[in-house]
Amino acid sequence: MKVVLVLLGLVITGLGLTTLNFRQHAKTATSSVDSLRFTDSVLKARNAALTAALDTQLAAVSRQKEAELNQLRSTYDQLVDSMKDEISQGQIQITRLADRLSVSMVDKILFPSGEASITTAGLRILQRVGAVLKTTEGKIIRVEGHTDNVAISDKLKSTFATNWELSTARATNVVRFLQDSVGIDATRLQAVGLSQYHPVAPNTTVQGRSQNRRIEIALLPLEKTPQP
Repeated sequence: MKVVLVLLGLVITGLGLTTLNFRQHAKTATSSVDSLRFTDSVLKARNAALTAALDTQLAAVSRQKEAELNQLRSTYDQLVDSMKDEISQGQIQITRLADRLSVSMVDKILFPSGEASITTAGLRILQRVGAVLKTTEGKIIRVEGHTDNVAISDKLKSTFATNWELSTARATNVVRFLQDSVGIDATRLQAVGLSQYHPVAPNTTVQGRSQNRRIEIALLPLEKTPQP
């Protein structure tokens, strides 16, 4: 009988310990669930804040982009209005695509044949173009010199060895005028000589070669310099 009572006591004790352990585990589990719920609520709040911040940033970028496009449309309209006579005569072509704008001028309205010095009439045209471009913001003004594929004549080779030198000299002189006479910030200006290698028409005809001998002034997005 004593043995039975001892065994029964041990069983009861064991059940008590098991119940206690269960309650402890249940308490621990409840605490873990509460902790997970708190963490989840914190993460949801952070996610909501990040989403709101991103939406605000995207809206700001969208407004900025729209403002830039409106400025470009205004610049295009001003140039077309200012150069309508030259455009009607086929001497100047103005194009706008997305966030870029280009003014293409045949060389004969700016330079004597085979030379890089700008004519008086050419200076007046560049003054009008430059006055409009000067009002733009956040854009690089890239001046490109282009030629046809006719080699430099022997009498000019002492000045321009190839079309590379001629196209570069013409672009440089246009840039210098835009800086010195129009007052455009030099950090926005680029001069590039591209020689004969970017034609817009076949060089097999007189008209095609005339179209290829040109100065192109392009408005390009301003490249942001990485911060050190």
